[in-house]
Amino acid sequence: MSDAPIGSGPLAGLDAALAALAPAVEAVLLVATEPVTTGLLAELLEVSGRQVEVLCAALAEDYERSGRGFELVRVAGGYRLQSRGELRAYVERFVLDDVAQRLSPAALETLAIVAYKQPISRSQVAAIRGVNVDGVMRALCQRGYVEAVGRDDGPGQAVLFGTTPLFLERLGLDHIGELPPLEAFVPDAGTVEALEHVLRADPSSR
Repeated sequence: MSDAPIGSGPLAGLDAALAALAPAVEAVLLVATEPVTTGLLAELLEVSGRQVEVLCAALAEDYERSGRGFELVRVAGGYRLQSRGELRAYVERFVLDDVAQRLSPAALETLAIVAYKQPISRSQVAAIRGVNVDGVMRALCQRGYVEAVGRDDGPGQAVLFGTTPLFLERLGLDHIGELPPLEAFVPDAGTVEALEHVLRADPSSR
């Protein structure tokens, strides 16, 4: 096989032997049910992990430049093909997710606490929410978004929970560190002070 660049666009800048593996990457990702790691792709293609990353980056750029309806993204520590975000409305019309399958507000709140505070015990989640969370935690575990990740060193050795790779995949994140900082959702001190002033004000003085 020649070492000269082939094709056009981003793939043209790659070694010919590496660029020729692009269809193999596409074939694997099309049938994969979860993100495929760099290591696994490297093993399948018999190339280095660095070469896999270069090839996937070129493919992703090629899809974006050609205006495809899908994109190659890195999520949950691996690569997958997915529909482009701006076409979500069309996809949602096709999928028509059952409302019953959606997470309740209580489940979303609990999941957010686990995501930002992990590893965390069930009792700690309950203390933050102020309600019993046993049922919600069971449901999140059954859905595959939360799992036991260890035990607390303290008395009772409570089970500690964290989020799963499926959680990262559904949110389109590569790792938990990509979650937006909590500061983005918390009002600054001045806003809090103003709210307290309004809420504590004597109604008769308004």
